[in-house]
Amino acid sequence: MDIDENDTQSLLGTRDEEYPVLERQPSYYNPLKTFTLAKGNQKHYQQQYGDMYFMRLAKIKPTVEALAHEEWKEFEVAGEKVRRVDRVLDVRQGELSWVAGTVYMDMPLKPNILDDISKDHWISAPPPREKYLSPTGEDQIMLEDESGRLRLVGTPLQLTMLVTGCIVAVMGTENANGDFDVVDLKVPDLPHQPQRWERDDASAAIPNGTGSKKRKSDSGPTRPEGGKIAIVSGLGISGDQGDTLTLDLLMEYLLGEACAPSEQSSVSKISRLIIAGNSISEGTLLATREDEKKASKKYGYDSTAYNPAPTARLDDFLATLLPSMPITLLPGETDPANVSLPQQPIHTAMFPRSRNYSAQPGSVEPGWFDSVTNPWEGDVDGWRILANCGQPIDDVFKYVEGDERLEMMEQLLRWRCGAPTAPDTLWCYPFQEKDPFVVEECPHVFFVGNQPSYDTTVIEGPAAQTVRLICVPKFRETGEIVLLDTDTLEPEIVKFYVYEGQQS
Repeated sequence: MDIDENDTQSLLGTRDEEYPVLERQPSYYNPLKTFTLAKGNQKHYQQQYGDMYFMRLAKIKPTVEALAHEEWKEFEVAGEKVRRVDRVLDVRQGELSWVAGTVYMDMPLKPNILDDISKDHWISAPPPREKYLSPTGEDQIMLEDESGRLRLVGTPLQLTMLVTGCIVAVMGTENANGDFDVVDLKVPDLPHQPQRWERDDASAAIPNGTGSKKRKSDSGPTRPEGGKIAIVSGLGISGDQGDTLTLDLLMEYLLGEACAPSEQSSVSKISRLIIAGNSISEGTLLATREDEKKASKKYGYDSTAYNPAPTARLDDFLATLLPSMPITLLPGETDPANVSLPQQPIHTAMFPRSRNYSAQPGSVEPGWFDSVTNPWEGDVDGWRILANCGQPIDDVFKYVEGDERLEMMEQLLRWRCGAPTAPDTLWCYPFQEKDPFVVEECPHVFFVGNQPSYDTTVIEGPAAQTVRLICVPKFRETGEIVLLDTDTLEPEIVKFYVYEGQQS
């Protein structure tokens, strides 16, 4: 068969045909070390946890008192003007007053370490509770400071979400039972929000954090068009064959290998991947003492007690992506990191292939592969981002009715505390000099990983702050990742689905 050399409809392209070369959108990345703990002998656990609440109260109380004073300074009832009292125990019966303090939820169903120690005859520990709420109405809301506690009652408490550890100001009067009947309640609300690019270049800061780009006629460097940030959580890698196909689809999509040429241009705008915890699936149950005796050990090491497959699979996944795009990795509840918050970065020794892309010891600049803390905050493309892997929200969920995750996230910011229930029912490090969970600057984006489903909204503050809230679902259960546009802060969902055939 003869083929005409001039035939342009041949299946084989001509040699001089040119294909567009796509380059990955650059990522401007400036992380903060807010939640990094001291190392070695400088980290101590002898101190008392109660000091955290006093530090939190001392930090946030002036703000909520100023807000309450501005709101209630002209308030009066039946000719009686409201007055401020310094301590909760200074409240007097029948006098209209307001006071600020720390909320404490007295809930019988909350875990109590003293009860756990005393019940040492249990055959097995009871399963964790889904909610701490008492079905018989025995829960009590207290307001405390350095002087003591005061029980709160009243209708506003039923309309406001409250958990242990948040700082509020309440107005009302003490009744005959010695309880404080609340008339109104104030929370600190959103703090100051930095301008976009403020940390990177103050002259290029965009007022009010808007998405508009700097004009070429302005002084200072010109910022390029923004890209997209891919956010995924709950990869749940177990090392078996069950999670290989979906994970490979995600990897090929991010590399642009599973897309049509028209889609590859959009994928090339993804400038960074953020993995928000639970990359490794939960471990198996510990072996019993009888099993430990039967297991053969060599040099004191039982090879059956450790499965390296999940970590090796995660390392392969990261090492395949890293030549193409930078990755920020947060540890989660099931990952090989400390359990108490703030979780410190997963050691790069766990990733023999990927660690070549991490920063050298002592380096100030972050590496292409950045293993960070949980919670974490930093600037990506000029936007301040605050993130955690779900533990604070999951713990707040146990205190309140319903399952409105976005409302819980909003309240964390309005309380100005990223983990209010720590250290009461959420394990954390006993800080002495500063509580890093206090939100001192309002982020532009706040996302939480490992949530039941995807959801998003935008909230506003009293000083024109705007925050994009995002619930990031578990990838292993939903097959969904979030793409955040760094120009508009509009998120979108990309779903990966593996067809399993018709069910008989």
